[in-house]
Amino acid sequence: MTTAQQAENKGQQTRTVAELVDYIQVLTTEIQELYCLDEIPWVVGYSGGKDSTATLQLIWNAIAALPPEKRTKTIYVITTDTLVENPIVAAWVRSSLKQMKSEAQAQGLPFEPHLLQPDFKETFWVGLIGKGYPAPRGKFRWCTERLKINPSNRFIRDVIRASGEAIVVLGTRKAESTKRASRMKKLEAQRVRDRLSPNMNLPNSLVYSPIEDWENDEVWIYLMQWENPWGYSNKDLFTMYRGASADNECPLVVDTSTPSCGSSRFGCWVCTLVSQDKSLAAMIQNDEEKEWMQPLLDFRKELDAEETRDKRDFRRRNGGVQLYERNLEDGISIEPIPGPFIKEAREDWLRQLLTVQKEIRQTAPENMRDITLITLEEMSEIRRIWLEERHEFDDSLPRIYQEVTGEEFQDPRPGADYSLLGRDEWIVLEEICEGDAMHLELMAKLLDTERQYRKKTRRVGIYETLEKCFNTSSRSPEDAIKNARLKRELSEAVSQGDVAKVKQMTLGDVAAINEVDEGESDEQVTWASMKFKKKNSE
Repeated sequence: MTTAQQAENKGQQTRTVAELVDYIQVLTTEIQELYCLDEIPWVVGYSGGKDSTATLQLIWNAIAALPPEKRTKTIYVITTDTLVENPIVAAWVRSSLKQMKSEAQAQGLPFEPHLLQPDFKETFWVGLIGKGYPAPRGKFRWCTERLKINPSNRFIRDVIRASGEAIVVLGTRKAESTKRASRMKKLEAQRVRDRLSPNMNLPNSLVYSPIEDWENDEVWIYLMQWENPWGYSNKDLFTMYRGASADNECPLVVDTSTPSCGSSRFGCWVCTLVSQDKSLAAMIQNDEEKEWMQPLLDFRKELDAEETRDKRDFRRRNGGVQLYERNLEDGISIEPIPGPFIKEAREDWLRQLLTVQKEIRQTAPENMRDITLITLEEMSEIRRIWLEERHEFDDSLPRIYQEVTGEEFQDPRPGADYSLLGRDEWIVLEEICEGDAMHLELMAKLLDTERQYRKKTRRVGIYETLEKCFNTSSRSPEDAIKNARLKRELSEAVSQGDVAKVKQMTLGDVAAINEVDEGESDEQVTWASMKFKKKNSE
């Protein structure tokens, strides 16, 4: 057992300030020994928050105390900008990284900062506005992996490819939550080296968490009593946390009995995985100079609306209808699972977002006037999805952009503005379909599918693609849901071995179709019901 581990076990009880000072010296020695032990590069996760700042500060001070000839191993410092971070925190982190890079060079230290971002095809707005994903929920948490995990994992994998291994240094602490403590203890049991836990997501990498046993108060004591080595202000960090506390109270920590504001958390301003963005709301409440962020808070409330069924498709993204049991006051209702946002809703989200961006650029402080809520690359990808995947060839994104900003949309994608079909053709199609949304969708898909295959030297797959258009868009919503319910009931009857019910349901369905055939006049038989009857009578 290392000296630091012994000190840690002793420190499970509340440490005095003097004991914390001694423990920091022990940790410093441990960090130096681990760093000099091998040639495995280190990757330090830095978010700009108190825990990652304390961790990086420990590492920085320890390495700075080594002789220059021993500072041979690069220490990568990575920060992931999700592109939807709290603007104040995002600006803080970017400035901190610049200062860090400058000071590392001036002090001759092997720290190399990197600002990472998600791939433009995986950003929050491409998911929500482009693909129509609903705002993230506990059962559909589609954002975390795309925005945070993938960018950092890609970087670490590149380090591993180049060096064979990597040690990932994180500011995770057991005191953060019971769930975090339980997970960390499980990983401790699998350690093959002292203080280094296995990384279950990335082979050939180990995780080092030097402050894993620290309490919130101990983190603040360290940050307030030890000067930031790359020249940034820990007192400003403290002020930022205080401003993010609901009561604007964040007492200066002088001993372990003093409560701290360490429970404040910063994250994405669009996050709907929490009931409310307390830190952003507190910042606005506590500081008149931050009231310019109020439109962000209002927009987030719109995203967090509990009921959005009227804005979403009755089908999933693959075009199928999937049913579920919905609990209502008067019983259980079998209903389709709401799918992605429909065209009008996605366009409205874009319009609202651009409006918010325009407003805060006018009201934000001078140094924040260039704030970007959605990038041109993201809008280009959204436009591509709407055109090529959703077949919405009216190409509404440039028009919406110009309406809101007063500027022409400059698409960075080569050839993006060339198209055989456009707004004029869409208007004609709308007139032909006479307000029938499903008919319009089917016709648009068929026309645009033909356009996409037009320039291909081999049109292999066009018939399958056209058939998919009919399979997903040829029924009215009522008929599609009715068909899905029939399939569900039939599947349940088959699984229960109820042969009589299976025969009854099958014969009943055929009878219902024949009845419709005989009872409807030519004018009453719509394109949707014709397609539905044809497919069921085959």
